[in-house]
Amino acid sequence: MTLDSNQIMEILPHRFPFQLVDRITACEPGVRAEGRKCVTVNEQFFCGHFPQKHVMPGVLIIEAMAQVGAVALLTQEENKGKIALFGGIKSARFRRQVVPGDVLEITCELTLRRGPLGMGKAVAKVDGKVAASAELTFAIS
Repeated sequence: MTLDSNQIMEILPHRFPFQLVDRITACEPGVRAEGRKCVTVNEQFFCGHFPQKHVMPGVLIIEAMAQVGAVALLTQEENKGKIALFGGIKSARFRRQVVPGDVLEITCELTLRRGPLGMGKAVAKVDGKVAASAELTFAIS
């Protein structure tokens, strides 16, 4: 299953400027999802985050990874119409800067599901090299 930005908006409550995933390139509901974020120089956060040398804030990379994970959770039939809330971040690592012109390729694999809680391992890559990784916790509301 692939989703464009309009279809992602039907699943997630995020809107500009907080919808940080441009496309879901693959999704196995309840198991894993892959998404893409094209980073452009026109992003609003570049106005204040190192304006002389544009670098995407790590917290927004983590948020993009969480949005991909939320799509994996919320495309499950029993979760349609619900909201996935961010529950926690564990073992976050940032390995390279993400700058305008980069395309973040994000994968989130769900590793645990107990009732309304879920966990996933997420990785964001640029040109096949890991830019960031983290273990994420979700709560379905």
